[in-house]
Amino acid sequence: MKKYSKSFKSLWIGEIVSEFGGAAGAIINGLLLYELTGSREWMGILWLVYFIPSLVLQGISSPFLNHVIKEKVLKNIQLIRAGAYLLPLVGFWMGTDTGTIIGLVVLQCILGLLQPIFASLSFSLLPEICTDEELADANGLLDGTLRLMGFLAPGVTSLLLLLVPMQWIYSISALLFFISFLALSRIPQSSKQKAAVWTKKFWWSEMKEGYRSFFSYPQLLRLTLLSSTVQFAVGATLVLSVPFIRGELGGETWEYGIFKGAFPIGYVLGMILLTKLPKNPQTMYFGLIGGGFSFLLLFFVHSVPLAWMCELMGGILFPLFNAQSAAIFQREAPRDRLAQLSAVRLFFLRITMPLGILFASLPFLDLDIRHVYIGIGSLIILPGLYYLIASYQPKKTLIPEKHKS
Repeated sequence: MKKYSKSFKSLWIGEIVSEFGGAAGAIINGLLLYELTGSREWMGILWLVYFIPSLVLQGISSPFLNHVIKEKVLKNIQLIRAGAYLLPLVGFWMGTDTGTIIGLVVLQCILGLLQPIFASLSFSLLPEICTDEELADANGLLDGTLRLMGFLAPGVTSLLLLLVPMQWIYSISALLFFISFLALSRIPQSSKQKAAVWTKKFWWSEMKEGYRSFFSYPQLLRLTLLSSTVQFAVGATLVLSVPFIRGELGGETWEYGIFKGAFPIGYVLGMILLTKLPKNPQTMYFGLIGGGFSFLLLFFVHSVPLAWMCELMGGILFPLFNAQSAAIFQREAPRDRLAQLSAVRLFFLRITMPLGILFASLPFLDLDIRHVYIGIGSLIILPGLYYLIASYQPKKTLIPEKHKS
C-alpha cells in the first residue's frame, strides 16, 4: 500500500467500507422482508426493484458522467446511501409492517439507481489518482478486497444478529456509508465540471457519440465482451451452485458454504499473485482461459472437495484477466470520455449476468447441470485461446476506426 497515493488509499478505504455495509444490508433486506411477508414473490419484487431501474439508468446516464466532478458526486452518493439505509428503521419505528416494507422498497430503488453511477465514476477516477504502471495492481487490489468484504460480511452479520435486533444492522450499514463519505472527502478535487446545455438534443447527441466512441476502439470492445462472458458464467452459477453441491454431489449446507467462500478467498490469493507476475497479454489471457477451465472441470467432478478446488482455482486465475483488462481500458479510453465509456462498459457487464441466470434457468433447453458448466466454460475458453495465440503475433497500434483513412 505504501506505493499508492493518499487519494487511492482514501478511495480504497471508502469502497471497502461501503462494500461491507452494503453486503450486510443486503442480507438483512432479504431476511426482514421474508419475516414480514413470508413470500417468495416479494423477494423477487425486491430484486426487480433494484435491477430494473439500475439497468435503465445505466443505459441512459452515460452522457451526464462526462460533465460532473467525480470526487464530489462519489462522496455525495455515499451520503445519500447512508441516509437511505435509515428508511426501513423509520418504518419500524412507525410500528407498521407496511411502513417497513415501503422503506425496504425505496431503499432498494435508491441503491439500484446510485450503484451504476458510483461504479462508473470510481472506475474512471482511478487513472487520475494512479500512474499507468500502478493501474493493474490497483484494480486487482480493489477488486480482491471488495470480494473479500462480500465474503466476510455474511459471517460478521450472523454474529451481529446474535447481539442486536435485526433492524439495528441498518444503522450499522448507514454508519459505514457515512465513514465511506468521510474517506472519499479526503480525495482532492482534480476533475472539473464541464459546462453543458442540457437539452434533449444535446443528451441524444452525447449518447450516440459515447456509444460510437466505444465501438470505435476494437480492443476496448473486445475486452468488454470477454469480461461479459465471465459475468454471463457468474450469473449462470448463481442458479447452478446450490443444486450442484446439495443435489448432484449430495453435499451438506456447510460444504456449500465453503464452496461459495472458495472463490473470494482464491481471488485474494490471485490478487497477490498478480503483483508477482509480468503484466502482459499472455498473462492476462492465461488467467481468462484458466478461469474458464475452472467451470469446465466441474463437469468431471464427483466429490465436494474437488469442487472446492475448482472454485479456488477460478478465484486465483480470474484476477489475472480482470485487473489487467480493466487497466488497459482505463489507459486506452479517451480521458475526456472515460466516465461515459466506463458506464457503457459496466452496462454490458451488468446486463449479461441476468442473461446467464435466464440461460441456466430455462427448462426447455433440457441441459443438466454438468452440461451447462461445459457450455459456460467453453464460452470463456475458446475466445481466450484465440486471443492468447493472437497475442504472440506482431503488435498492432490501437487506432480508433474514426481516425483510419
